[in-house]
Amino acid sequence: MGDILIVDDERDIRELIGDILRDEGFETRLAANSDACMAEINASPPGLMILDIWLKDSHMDGIDILKTVKRSNPDIPVVIISGHGNIEIAVAAIKQGAYDFIEKPFNIDQLMVVISRAMEASRLRRENSDLRRRDVIAAEMIGQSPAFRTLKSALDKVTRSNGRVMLTGPAGAGKEVAARYIHANSARASGPFVTVAAAAIEPDRMEEVLFGRETAGRGVEQGLLEQAHGGVIYFDEVADMPPGTQSKILRVLVEQHFTRAGGTDKVRVDLRVISSTTRDLKAEISAGRFRQELYDRLNVVPVHVPGLEERREDIPLLARHFARMFNATQGLALRELSEEAEALLQTMAWPGNVRQLRNVIERALILGDGSGPISVSELQSDAPAEAAPGRLVLGGSLATLPLREARELFEREYLLTQINRFGGNISRTASFVGMERSALHRKLKSLGVLSGHANGAAERAEGAEAG
Repeated sequence: MGDILIVDDERDIRELIGDILRDEGFETRLAANSDACMAEINASPPGLMILDIWLKDSHMDGIDILKTVKRSNPDIPVVIISGHGNIEIAVAAIKQGAYDFIEKPFNIDQLMVVISRAMEASRLRRENSDLRRRDVIAAEMIGQSPAFRTLKSALDKVTRSNGRVMLTGPAGAGKEVAARYIHANSARASGPFVTVAAAAIEPDRMEEVLFGRETAGRGVEQGLLEQAHGGVIYFDEVADMPPGTQSKILRVLVEQHFTRAGGTDKVRVDLRVISSTTRDLKAEISAGRFRQELYDRLNVVPVHVPGLEERREDIPLLARHFARMFNATQGLALRELSEEAEALLQTMAWPGNVRQLRNVIERALILGDGSGPISVSELQSDAPAEAAPGRLVLGGSLATLPLREARELFEREYLLTQINRFGGNISRTASFVGMERSALHRKLKSLGVLSGHANGAAERAEGAEAG
């Protein structure tokens, strides 16, 4: 976006302007007619255009080109030049979006002043657009659990490359946040981040949304791929993409260009592709719903995003982060969690993962009285049903067991829950449950936890502490 495209049917003039601009340190491209001009723009949008009104041997004049450019690339400043200048032409050009109008023969100093101002105005618009875009969703990663540290390490590695990434994990685990983290910390951070929510787009509109379209009445309408040029395109739940679109996306990944619906020009794009899915794509391939070739192209670097079941130790950190965020963005009261509420959050089931936890904290802050720490009672609607105080609700399977087996099952699940809660740390678990560390080891062994593989947390912890 830093070079200047000079469009003039007079060879001497376009080469003269090109030589002057190169002497001033600008990169330039030259076009003699409308076809060459549009080909240059589709290949790579310039930082600025110098455009003659009258073009011989062209099916579009300067005003037609100006209209087309402003529909498809509104941020490109266009300086109109003409040897037949009059006030009507100048007014028409400005109304269609030209930055300025200069009449031939022009003064070189005047041309340089206009170009410098146009380039600066364009730069400021792009910077403002970038700032607004970055404020939409933060890419902050929160956590300290072993599962989180493994994820963070993998993401930090992929930010240094341009390779395609496939993010897998349960719904609500934070795959889009991970994708935005990659973008924000990569060399493409100044470029756009465009999300394609495949499940939310009607199948018969998918190609138009992705590739854009060209019509006689509305001209060029950019698709999401074009909007992501120079940045990242994020395919959210890529398994929902229709089979016909899958083959066209595969072609784009191979050829790096495409044609808009209703158009004939090839549009080149420079993209980094990040995809995500909650499904088993190999099973989708076996069922004939996903293309093996596309999977191979997208799955260059697979990264697993763990759900909250794998990182319960992070739940208090995430809850406090969401409380601060809602205080800053919505003005909700900034409240801490009571110890009992923190323990409840760490032992609850989280089928909706981080997204569900965020909703729980937001609801508690909205409906709460606004004073003191968040209590257990404010979270009870999201916790499993409970009986009267002092009693527990027995699950169906537990209620059918003899006392000894039920007690062993309860102890086993209770201790595994606490071990998960404390990130596999046996010493902290023993302190919380009121047992000596050695006694806890004996109890876990008697319950078959260390020899079994029901959860694996105790095994991992034992190995970590031994090391």
